[in-house]
Amino acid sequence: MTERQKLEPGGPWTQSIRLAFIAIFVLTLFAAGAWLLSNVRQIPAGSRAVVLRFGAQQRVAEPGLLLAWPSPVNDVVMVPGPDRVIEHRVTALLRSSAAQSLDINGGPGNDAVSGSGFLLTGDAGVVQLDISVFYRVRTPTAYVLQGKHVLPLLDRLAERAAVAVCASRDLDTILVARPEMPGNDMNVAQQREQLRSDVQRNIEQNLLRLQQAGSDAGITLERVTVQSALPVATVTAFNAVLTASQQASKAVATAQSDASLTRQKAVQQADQLLQTAQAKAQESVAKAQSDTATIARLASNHDDPDLLGRIYRQRIAEILSRAGSVITVSPQDDAHLILQGVAQKEAAKP
Repeated sequence: MTERQKLEPGGPWTQSIRLAFIAIFVLTLFAAGAWLLSNVRQIPAGSRAVVLRFGAQQRVAEPGLLLAWPSPVNDVVMVPGPDRVIEHRVTALLRSSAAQSLDINGGPGNDAVSGSGFLLTGDAGVVQLDISVFYRVRTPTAYVLQGKHVLPLLDRLAERAAVAVCASRDLDTILVARPEMPGNDMNVAQQREQLRSDVQRNIEQNLLRLQQAGSDAGITLERVTVQSALPVATVTAFNAVLTASQQASKAVATAQSDASLTRQKAVQQADQLLQTAQAKAQESVAKAQSDTATIARLASNHDDPDLLGRIYRQRIAEILSRAGSVITVSPQDDAHLILQGVAQKEAAKP
């Protein structure tokens, strides 16, 4: 087949070119249709769309079907809805990776690394705050205008609020977790809530100040969560102090228990000795009363006054015979009469 025959209207080359042209035309139509419908989309619930025409804000579309010209005529930026709360953790207040590695491995470090993520309190203490910010998009146009600067703005405002709040408080007030302080459980929740509300109030005031200055970020602050912590070395020392305090309290309790047991034993022994002494005293009194019962009855008998003297003279001889020596002293004379008894007589014998 010659070249002329191939290029004829009914030739194979002509048919191939015609088919290729039709295919390219169809693909072009599909691409044009896809381009024309590229900004026709469904806005989901909980979201809104800001439509830009040649970079200028045109309108805000609510959830539903969105009809807009394709880019670059219209650009569509999706933003969260007014009821959607977004959480952002402030990373500017966290320890850097180099500082965390220094905390784990130890070793020397410069001031910038050592002080990363720490704030100075009013009493020259060091504390770390972990802050999370929850916000809603109030004005979609302002939010889109700020764009990628919204999150850095929140970081700077939260960091500024944290510095101001920590500088106005001492370490104990920020931590609000001192179990060894009496009555601290009653106001811990109140102090923690006061710390959180002060941080939130500071951020809200700065956002309002920016809005009044014409730099509205288009967001509304919902709430702020604050968690305070100490450096790793301080936590270790604090735990050691708590452990020592607990051990001291345990030792004091053990000593008090031992002292109470010893006191109880001493009281029991004292009671036992007292009871024994009282029993012996009663026994001695009873024996003495029994021994002197006869004399007491005779002394109380007034019918024969000389009877007591006669009994005395009868028994005194037996009593004096048992004595080693007897010394009698006359009340009217200074002379002493020594009578030798049985024991002296026996001792005088060779």
